Amino acid sequence: QVQLVESGGGLVQAGGSLRLSCAASGRTFSSVSMSMGWFRQAPGKEREFVGRINWSGGNTFYADSVKGRFTISRDNAKNTVYLKMNNLKPEDTAVYYCATRSGVRITTTPKEYDYWGQGTQVTVSS
Repeated sequence: QVQLVESGGGLVQAGGSLRLSCAASGRTFSSVSMSMGWFRQAPGKEREFVGRINWSGGNTFYADSVKGRFTISRDNAKNTVYLKMNNLKPEDTAVYYCATRSGVRITTTPKEYDYWGQGTQVTVSS
């Protein structure tokens, strides 16, 4: 069983930055072919893919809406993945979730991820 815990959300003005963390427990990720994804969900909208990273190689892939502004990184020693968000916009306001799945194939579909965190709220004021 895998547990994921997000933290780092909050209220920020447009143009500001936040760094979200996703701490994973229940297994060792660094030597396993697994991926960690970040998603977000705004009120009344479907859950949206933000980006993902391989645990082993660190390869990343981002949604066009965040490319160049958001960066995903990982610390294998801490079993933690980060989402650094720069130049935030009001439309980035959402609950942000991390999720993990086996394999390194790039997928943006939420149902292909096996384990999810509880989410952390990010609110960007204009």
